[in-house]
Amino acid sequence: MAERYVLISLILVVFSLSKVATSTSTTPAVFIFGDSTADVGTNNFINETKAKADFPHNGVDFPGSRPTGRFSNGYNSADFVSKLMGFKRSPPPYLALITQQQRLHRRIVQAVNFYGVNFASGGSGLLNETGNFTYVRVIPMAEQIQHFTKIREMIIDARGQESTDTFLSRSLFFLSVGSNDIFEYFGGNGTASDQSFITFLKITYELHLRMLYSLGARKFGIVSVPLIGCCPSQRIHNITEGGCLEDMNLYSHMFFLSIEDMLGQLSLELTDIKYSLGNANEMVKDFMDNPLALNFTEISSACCGNGTNPCSPNATLCPNRNQHLFWDLYHPTQAAAQLAALTLYGGSRRFVTPINFMQLAAATF
Repeated sequence: MAERYVLISLILVVFSLSKVATSTSTTPAVFIFGDSTADVGTNNFINETKAKADFPHNGVDFPGSRPTGRFSNGYNSADFVSKLMGFKRSPPPYLALITQQQRLHRRIVQAVNFYGVNFASGGSGLLNETGNFTYVRVIPMAEQIQHFTKIREMIIDARGQESTDTFLSRSLFFLSVGSNDIFEYFGGNGTASDQSFITFLKITYELHLRMLYSLGARKFGIVSVPLIGCCPSQRIHNITEGGCLEDMNLYSHMFFLSIEDMLGQLSLELTDIKYSLGNANEMVKDFMDNPLALNFTEISSACCGNGTNPCSPNATLCPNRNQHLFWDLYHPTQAAAQLAALTLYGGSRRFVTPINFMQLAAATF
């Protein structure tokens, strides 16, 4: 019980800090990469994709109660991390900004209303092929980085190379990706301990980080894969026990250890990078072990669709959304996403290592 009071006190302190972040933050921009946990509307602009959230009940708790393309009842983790960095919410999706290039150019030149770009695409992964069979068309990490390259060129044209290098080195590069790679591999193979696949993901992840580094990124805020075997979509496969699909959770654990090792080695070589690695395994475990202390009364079924059906305008909708851990078959509620972001920002090394996001934002070179 004492540990619960410590965690709740931490959250209250971090929340207080977040209120003054706008005036004290030294982070000029946030660049966001990943999948549906961070997508704020990218897939709205991909006509052929099946990975969309631009319909009710999504967005029921977003300002105006409107679906925005977020796979959530409101804000997602990218929004809350951005808020803690001093911004109103996540920056807009690249595919929205690029349709108004003159306006975007003015924002970059004048440094007005330009605080980064969100490249995340629901259904995507570290691997180029991830999601494109299941959802027809998504934007994988490699392509997201290509889009960032175009934004970087625009910043250089507007501000010059030296100013751009400084701007990017102080910005946060937030990455939340990997779950879909594991979902698809496990779904096709069903094996519980294929270290070679996890090693392949690690190598691919490192290549992406090296590319971002070559383009000027120096501060990386990375979220590992959570206990995805505990998603409502996976619990239905554990018919005998009705709990989490532990074989899939093993992949999540292996992925975290692999990425932790990779980042440690990479930082020894690239000595001017700073990083925070969020242990989403431990976060979800903590939520599930101590739900009532964190105001969760339902940690297994989904708010939209009851965990057995996809979220849709005709799906059943729970009235107590802030007390649900899961919004739909795969994604957390706004309440869970906010708690995760607060933990990333001010949490201990059990949850984020070697430094938390608040320390990452304050880090200098």
